[in-house]
Amino acid sequence: MTTPEALFGTERQPLARLFAIGYRSLVDDMHDRLAARGWIDVRPSYGFVLLAARSPVQVVDLAVLLGVTKQAASKLVEGMQQAGLVERAGHPTDGRAKRIVLTTRGRELLADVEAIYVELEAAWAATIGTDHLETLRTDLMRVLRSTHGGALPPVRP
Repeated sequence: MTTPEALFGTERQPLARLFAIGYRSLVDDMHDRLAARGWIDVRPSYGFVLLAARSPVQVVDLAVLLGVTKQAASKLVEGMQQAGLVERAGHPTDGRAKRIVLTTRGRELLADVEAIYVELEAAWAATIGTDHLETLRTDLMRVLRSTHGGALPPVRP
């Protein structure tokens, strides 16, 4: 496997590249740990739906969030339904509409994901120190909020 150093050397790198590498590393490590915990049927795209479906959400809204067609979002939801992670529920004000909600298994998966992220952050803290990690988190949240009207934007692929 080619390392980032082999591709880019050790010179100063753009933040976007470093964030992309860090993000990919965290997601890959998280999926390895999920598999070790028995979550072998989880695809990376499921995480975006799990986060969005913490509150009931319609497929059309998932499509917008994911940047895909309604049909593609519906197909993703179908796969997650077959895996027992989400279910379709009626809409309280629109009898024709369905909302996507997490099942118990979906909430368990999301809880495992959150626990794994705590473990992965602990590993980063062991490398750079807890204070530096918290400063990184605070600074990143400040930048993101300042560029998105004061609130964190939704997590998107």
